[in-house]
Amino acid sequence: MAVDFMQELKDLRATMDSVRGVTDLDALAATIADLEQQASAPDLWDDPDAAQQVTSALSRANSERDRVVTMDQRIEDLETLVEMGQEENDAATLEEAERDLAKLKKDVGELEVRTLLAGEYDEREAVVTIRSGAGGVDAADFAEMLMRMYLRWAERHGYPTKVMDTSYAEEAGLKSATFEVNVPYAFGHLSVEGGTHRLVRISPFDNQGRRQTSFAAVEVIPLIESDDSIEIPENELKIDVFRSSGPGGQSVNTTDSAVRMTHLPTGIVVSMQNEKSQIQNRAAALRVLQSRLLLQRKAEEAAVKKEMAGDVKASWGDQMRSYVLNPYQMVKDLRTEYETGNPSAVFDGDIDGFIEAGIRWQIGQKRAEA
Repeated sequence: MAVDFMQELKDLRATMDSVRGVTDLDALAATIADLEQQASAPDLWDDPDAAQQVTSALSRANSERDRVVTMDQRIEDLETLVEMGQEENDAATLEEAERDLAKLKKDVGELEVRTLLAGEYDEREAVVTIRSGAGGVDAADFAEMLMRMYLRWAERHGYPTKVMDTSYAEEAGLKSATFEVNVPYAFGHLSVEGGTHRLVRISPFDNQGRRQTSFAAVEVIPLIESDDSIEIPENELKIDVFRSSGPGGQSVNTTDSAVRMTHLPTGIVVSMQNEKSQIQNRAAALRVLQSRLLLQRKAEEAAVKKEMAGDVKASWGDQMRSYVLNPYQMVKDLRTEYETGNPSAVFDGDIDGFIEAGIRWQIGQKRAEA
């Protein structure tokens, strides 16, 4: 079926009109001008922390403006290409335009979703923790599959990640793992991945080849920033040190460099072992603990404790996504109804469709509650 370029271009322009309305380029230009003035101050770097905040804010603002301007230009370029192909009846040019259109529709859709991320912490980098749940060794293996899925997703987009802690299960897989995704809006995108994930497959660990259902919990919190004012008194912390270990309990460190930090009033526990020194692991653990307390404080203020990552049970009855490998192939999000019949691609990091559907669903839920 021939592509209706006129209608497709019209739809793209309408979407970009909506994006520009939310972005407010005039206000953004004023913000950039103000930040550029601050960045040019001769005493800027007298306060390195403040300077870093200014330069980071300027970089984000410029990137936000450039994304919109570049997308508008790409639509104009595509329109020119289509006109050339149609005027000259050039099939090769129209095929190229069709390929460009497919890529442009995907990118405009992603930009539209990005404009929906207007929550207080959506701009933040993210800390992701995965815990195995019900299902024994299959659940531990599933937790490791999910960790690889998210790291591959970040890799596909060129997002830097940093694994902070891994607790290996005895036979295979992970008891838990924590990693950061260090890019703006990582929390806004990945927050919709928080919840209980369910896997159904023929267990590779069952010598009778029976089908097994297992669960894993995904927790996503915003990364703490220096101006968040989350102070934790020393008497509220219990800090244990232990030796870092690898898969199956094999020692990978001859010193007690790993740190387990417990916040006594809330019972929140954070472990870190992937840094080289105890001091570094302690600092990383404190930052993640502060991030969790920040999210908890926000939840308490809004009286929505059910949204806290710590409420995830990783068992029957509260799963948000199912990954079925047998008797059929299907990954389905139970909140948005978004699904795909290619689990292999999903486990290799192809989850943008789920994330986009989740963000749109999340925005719809908030609007319905307003």
